[in-house]
Amino acid sequence: MRIRILGCSGGIGAALRTTSLLVDKDMLVDAGTGLGDLTLDEMRCIRHVFLTHSHLDHTSCLPLLLDTIFDSLKTPLTVYGRQETLDAVKKYIFNWVMWPDFGELPAKHNPVMVYKPLELGARLELDGRNIHMIEVNHTVPGAGYVIEQGGKVFAFSGDTFTNDSFWQAVNQYPRVDALMVETAFANGNRKLADMAKHYCPETLAADLVKLKHDPDIYITHLKPGGEDMIFKEIVAALPQRRVHRLKGGEVFDL
Repeated sequence: MRIRILGCSGGIGAALRTTSLLVDKDMLVDAGTGLGDLTLDEMRCIRHVFLTHSHLDHTSCLPLLLDTIFDSLKTPLTVYGRQETLDAVKKYIFNWVMWPDFGELPAKHNPVMVYKPLELGARLELDGRNIHMIEVNHTVPGAGYVIEQGGKVFAFSGDTFTNDSFWQAVNQYPRVDALMVETAFANGNRKLADMAKHYCPETLAADLVKLKHDPDIYITHLKPGGEDMIFKEIVAALPQRRVHRLKGGEVFDL
């Protein structure tokens, strides 16, 4: 399993891209602005998109992807997520006002995009990869994912705040090879982080006590301009953990 970080920033700016992860060649986890850095040939290989939630920094390039590869889609691209997430994407993006509804194009009986809602806790298998959807705690219905293949385990929190569900689910696995978890704000913005239901270093450290594994931990979704301060506070709060600042363009082979 190869995981390529297309985008992992909490915002945009020079060289900053929002959340999108390419798993192998055919699967995306989220479709933020990082997706736009793929070549046309790379985009044409994508068959599955797993959304963590409906916010634009995680969905903004999905409509542009479909528009770009429309003519090459001989079978539909499948978009997975919580029912609430897919309903929001359809209502607010693919609504013929903000963007054409590719769930009805070129024809309702033969669309280039299909939705596949997943129940919380759902597990499915795609070409030897086992994908597990886990509930997380965000301002809109959200999910994290664990992807396992050949005994290697990758866990991604998506956008979340203090919760038990994600950590309990991850603890069920005998090992975790890589954990990617968000921390959007510095401790000085704790009040805003709590309102927006994002981690800050203090709340992340409190939740990581619940994790029984000791994987390499990669921090994602840091807000532009505050990255150095946020990561410095994380390192100070987690002296016993192996924490790394995730960067766009990184590739993980598991």
